[in-house]
Amino acid sequence: MEKGLIHRLLPLLILAAGALPAAAQTAPLPRGADKAPDAIRRWLGAWDLALADASRSCTITLGAEAAGNRRQLRFPATCRRALPVLDTAASWTLNGSGQPQIMDAGGKELVGFQSGTPETGLDGKGSDGKAYKLASRDHPRVAPRSPQNAAATAAQRITVVDPATAPAPDSVPGRYVLMRQQNREACRLVLSPAAADGRHPAAFEGLCPDTGLTIFDPVGWRYAGGRLTLVARRGHGTDLVFENGQWRKDPAVGAPLLMRKLTQ
Repeated sequence: MEKGLIHRLLPLLILAAGALPAAAQTAPLPRGADKAPDAIRRWLGAWDLALADASRSCTITLGAEAAGNRRQLRFPATCRRALPVLDTAASWTLNGSGQPQIMDAGGKELVGFQSGTPETGLDGKGSDGKAYKLASRDHPRVAPRSPQNAAATAAQRITVVDPATAPAPDSVPGRYVLMRQQNREACRLVLSPAAADGRHPAAFEGLCPDTGLTIFDPVGWRYAGGRLTLVARRGHGTDLVFENGQWRKDPAVGAPLLMRKLTQ
C-alpha cells in the first residue's frame, strides 16, 4: 500500500521540484530598498537591458546602496561580453528628468534613458551611439510607500530641471552664503573655476560653525543638466536646483540647505 501511495505521489513531487529553479531565478530586491528615498525607490531591483532590435540582453540590478555620490550597479561578468557598453559600468543615478543613467567610475554616462516609465519600459542611448531598452519584465519591484501627507511625498521627489532655463555654467563659480533657513547665514563657501587638472575646487571661506556642513566638508563641485552638485571630501554629493534666485537642496529630504551667491 505504501509503495502504491509513493508511486501515485511521485509525479507530483517531480512537478514541485521542477518549479523550484524557476522561483530561484527571480532576483531578490536589493539591500536597503525598503528604506530608500521615494525618488529612486521605483527604479530599484533587476531590469533587462537590451540592444534595441537585437537579441543581446543582460539582467542588471539597480541597487540602493551608495557608490560614491551615486548608487551601486550589479550585473554578471558575462554582461560585459553581451553588451560591451557595460565594460566600465560601475554605478547608476538619475538624470535631471528623473530617469536612470548608467555611469562609469569617473562619472561618465554610458547609457542614458530619456523616455518611458518603469511599467512600460525605457528607451535610451549609449555612449557607443547605439539604442538601448530597459524593461522591468517580471522582476519584483518595491511596493510604494504609503505617504503620511502629500507635502512629505512631494519633498522626496527629484525636481525636473530644464537646462535651457538654468543658470549658465560660467555663472556658477563665486562666493556663496550657505543657509539652513532663509536669510540666516550658516557658513560661506567658495566655488572656484576649473583647475588645470579639470577639478572644480570648493572650500569654506573662514570657519563654518554648522556641524553638519563641516562633517560633509565640501571640496569640489560639478554642474550638469541644470543641477549643481557639492562633492564631499569622502566622495558623496548633494544636489541643488536653482529657484527664486538661489540654490536649494534637491530632493528636499533631511536637513534643509539653501545657497545664495554673493555679489561682492
